Parts: sequence; structure tokens; C-alpha cells
Amino acid sequence: MSEVAGSVRHDPGAGRFWVDVDGHRGTLEYRRSGGTMAIVQTVVPPAVGGRGIARRLVEAAVRHARIEGLAVDPICSYAQAWLRRHPERAGAGGPARDGAASGR
Repeated sequence: MSEVAGSVRHDPGAGRFWVDVDGHRGTLEYRRSGGTMAIVQTVVPPAVGGRGIARRLVEAAVRHARIEGLAVDPICSYAQAWLRRHPERAGAGGPARDGAASGR
């Protein structure tokens, strides 16, 4: 797996992180409600898959949540798996319990 060059960018108004790689855009979408950031989905085009793009997007979102003092509700299956592997990196309040922010 080769690493991705390029910066992860953040548009708080749209609730989105993204990175452009080789003419393709990988994205992470989230919703913020109260003290929780719900990571809704990550999308990486197949043409640039397997290069750590989703990981970088989730890392950026979790880092942002921690700085903002937010708990993380990983609705997205990739974010769920990543947070299971890295529970110490969840937001300040830790992962949200029972999907409270997402209404699950």
C-alpha cells in the first residue's frame, strides 16, 4: 500500500473532510449535534482505493473531534472498525454510547 500525498481538507459548513488524489476525491461526511460528531460515511473511489485515504480522513475527523471536545458516533462501518482498533483516539468524550447521536 503506497501512502497518499495531498492534504486532508475540512469544510465545517458542509460537514465534510476531503482529499484529492490523482484526480479523484475521497470524502468523509459527518453531522454535528450537541457534543457529538456522527461520522456518517467515508467514500473512496475504487481507482485510488487501498492507499490509506479512508484512514487519513477518519484520523482527521477524530483529531478535529478531540480538539473540539466532541464524542464520536461512528455510523460509518469503516469508522467503526477504525475506532475499535484505536479506542484511545476517540473524541474527548469517547465514542458515543448506543448511537445516541444518530438515533439508532
